[in-house]
Amino acid sequence: MATPNPPLRIDIISDVMCPWCVIGYRQLAIALEVNDVDHEIHWHPFELNPNMPAEGQDMREHLVEKYGTTPEQSDANRANMAERGEELGFEFSFEDGFRMHNTFKSHQLLHWANETGRKHDLKQALFAAHFTNCRDLSDDIVLADIASEIGLDRDEATAVLADQRFATEVRQEEKFWTQQGISGVPAVVFDRQHLVTGAQGVENYKSVLSQLEQMRS
Repeated sequence: MATPNPPLRIDIISDVMCPWCVIGYRQLAIALEVNDVDHEIHWHPFELNPNMPAEGQDMREHLVEKYGTTPEQSDANRANMAERGEELGFEFSFEDGFRMHNTFKSHQLLHWANETGRKHDLKQALFAAHFTNCRDLSDDIVLADIASEIGLDRDEATAVLADQRFATEVRQEEKFWTQQGISGVPAVVFDRQHLVTGAQGVENYKSVLSQLEQMRS
């Protein structure tokens, strides 16, 4: 009798400021469910804007500075993301004044949540806090509130953010993935060897998963 394969390992390198990371993950989640794939997801840190100041920056201004995006392009991109999100059951609330924030402390909190197996839950909560509820993820109080809202210890979350005990580990992990050639997110690594970048769409993810299943059988 053949030994069953272990769950498919999926490493996702992403930033909670990245809208396509939300979209890509949700597309992948649907594909995993449709293909009935036994899997385990591991989230890893990446900072789109590691030099972002503490007070953050207006998203429209940020896109103009970083990519040369015109206001018209920005509006079209937001509308496209909102439409993709709605299809996947996720609400993007790109209000006027929507801001990007520094996420180094968010990644430290996620690292801490991983110790109790709640990293995935916190990741989803942070996505919703930022994109749906427009909360400031550079604010320690906000971050501790979000941790508490999903059942994590608020006092411990506050302490983790205050003493930044996981700062070195997060920096090391960010460096590791950069050294692997990851320069943009979402980046999804299947079975520790097959890299897929960007939000690929449900059908493409289903195809990837089917190919992997054949390779693993």
